[in-house]
Amino acid sequence: MRLALIFTALLLTGCSHTANDRWQGQDKAQHFIASAMLSAAGNEYAQRQGNSPDRSAAIGLMFSVSLGATKEFWDSRPGGSGWSWKDFAWDVAGATTGYAVWQLAEH
Repeated sequence: MRLALIFTALLLTGCSHTANDRWQGQDKAQHFIASAMLSAAGNEYAQRQGNSPDRSAAIGLMFSVSLGATKEFWDSRPGGSGWSWKDFAWDVAGATTGYAVWQLAEH
């Protein structure tokens, strides 16, 4: 886990450019909703594979956040729209919300 975080941090330092975007907008809602759904789906899938609730939560959260980071890394390429920390923040918020809703639905 620590190695993945270190690797992600190193990747993010190499972004070619960043986006100059706002905190609100349709794309932010899409980041939030998609991340929430991916997190909940990842949690459910991991649990159905026989993982513990704690491990399922970690898998779901990391699945969602890693896809958000990958999308932003793709955007940071020279022909892309640029890395957006705001998009990534909405991804993380959505992933944690998806986890919370999934937990509430399970109990």
